[in-house]
Amino acid sequence: MLLETISIIRDLHRLHEIASVLIRYGWGDLVRVLGMANMLERAGRILHWQAAAEISRLETPVRIRLALEELGPTFIKFGQLLATRVDMFPPRWIEEFEKLHEHVPPSDYALVHAELTKAFGLPPEEVFSTFEAEPMAAASIAQVHRATLKDGTPVVVKARRPGIEGKIEADLRILDHFAKLVESEMPDMRRYQPVRMIGEFRRSIRRELDLVREARNIDKFERNFAQDENVTIPKVYWDYTTHVVNVQEEIRGIKGVNREKLREAGLDPIMLGSRGSDVVLKMVLLDGYFHADPHPGNILFMPGNRIGIIDFGMIGHLTERRRNEIVNLLHALVFRDENALLEVLLDWAGDAEVDETRLAHDLSELVFSYDDLRVKDVNIGALLQDITTIMRDNSLILPADLTLLFKTFITLEGLGQQLNPDYHMVDQIQPFIEKVIADRYTPQALISRGRKNLRELASVVSGLPRDLSHLLREARRGRMRIDLDLKRLDHFGRQLDHASNRLTMGILTASLVIGSSIIMTVEGGPTLFGLPLFGLLGFVIAFINSLWILFSIWRSGKH
Repeated sequence: MLLETISIIRDLHRLHEIASVLIRYGWGDLVRVLGMANMLERAGRILHWQAAAEISRLETPVRIRLALEELGPTFIKFGQLLATRVDMFPPRWIEEFEKLHEHVPPSDYALVHAELTKAFGLPPEEVFSTFEAEPMAAASIAQVHRATLKDGTPVVVKARRPGIEGKIEADLRILDHFAKLVESEMPDMRRYQPVRMIGEFRRSIRRELDLVREARNIDKFERNFAQDENVTIPKVYWDYTTHVVNVQEEIRGIKGVNREKLREAGLDPIMLGSRGSDVVLKMVLLDGYFHADPHPGNILFMPGNRIGIIDFGMIGHLTERRRNEIVNLLHALVFRDENALLEVLLDWAGDAEVDETRLAHDLSELVFSYDDLRVKDVNIGALLQDITTIMRDNSLILPADLTLLFKTFITLEGLGQQLNPDYHMVDQIQPFIEKVIADRYTPQALISRGRKNLRELASVVSGLPRDLSHLLREARRGRMRIDLDLKRLDHFGRQLDHASNRLTMGILTASLVIGSSIIMTVEGGPTLFGLPLFGLLGFVIAFINSLWILFSIWRSGKH
């Protein structure tokens, strides 16, 4: 509780900035619900609640996108994460989130130079034979400079922005605080699990801050495609790589999807579309590790119709079980098997309450709407969007590890159609699906699954006498416990817990005041400003505790 109070005080200036931006874009009611209004106004920061007339006329998705852009790197990244949540937001919102860009002015080179000198142990101009001070690209977390190794190899130096980690950590603390308030005060939002979502976002952005992790990702993909001469992955130079900078081979090619430009360069757009799809499908269905941001800026079209891939900061991972579920889903979509679709979605729903009759009806209507199409004409991207719409309408949340995947498939199909108007993703998917399904029934696979099932069965059987003995022993002692999940009492329990916390802090604060007053009357011991040091320390702690209690009361709306 003491740490929470100190954190609130430390981030008060940033809280005011966030509240001001939200209010300016017409989100004053959200500021009130989050408890920021009372706290900031009582801190002497007067907030103006009237949004500008021109802003108030904008659509809601546009206003939230503009607010996220103004709030800076952390919130831009969070908006990009929301762009993957096609199960939570309708297409109009996703379209706006996708507009969030990271083209920001580069950091002051003097600061970058100092950071690189600290990382390398030498100034960059001494480490490399050439080093360009002007960055070739700048994003919210890092910027990229061209350089040349001493042996003449062209490389790119990706350097993290100086001081960015502290700013992001402050924003993460605030977002975590917001998520807890939303989950507590907005019952309709609890099904979206905002606290869990922020937790996943925190892990994601911290991984992106660690440039060593990105370098490991590059190495992993380089190994996975080592035998594919049509794919180029940059090489990492580990001697120069740290958590704040990584150095990798510079690969050059054509960015963007311009068929005429590609043809002028002697490339075949149709072949590039086919190879690009095969690359991503191999990542997803065979390797289980995939590039989660395959937009045109991260794909390079190289001589010989080769595919170059850069920027491995955002990576998706799928377990073998999840890959099998994806294959089952894609197989069901391609062949319009509504029962198989229902089974997959129910597995993903987990413990959530599901109206199976309504869900089955919605899936039946979806399959019927595609009934007159040939298999080759099925649009996988549109089908996945329809699936996520059905999940959203049935209050089902897509598992976190699948949100990036769905977005990747939709982006992939769009990219393929830009390269080849006659592109059909089904043609690319079917061979992979058939291979994965065939591999399930090879003798080796059947033997492996049989051994695994036998081990699990043996474990259950061997542990049964022990479990029964334990159960009977606990029953005889009257210590058998049955856990009941009474979700409707969760909110009441949290309120009671908060109240008891405030009461405990109040009692401790009063005790500190009384004890410190007694110490003040005792002579001897260390002093500060002529007063007993321990007495002063007690009063300071009591003052901080009092601040925490006041903030807690204001936040809950109790005066």
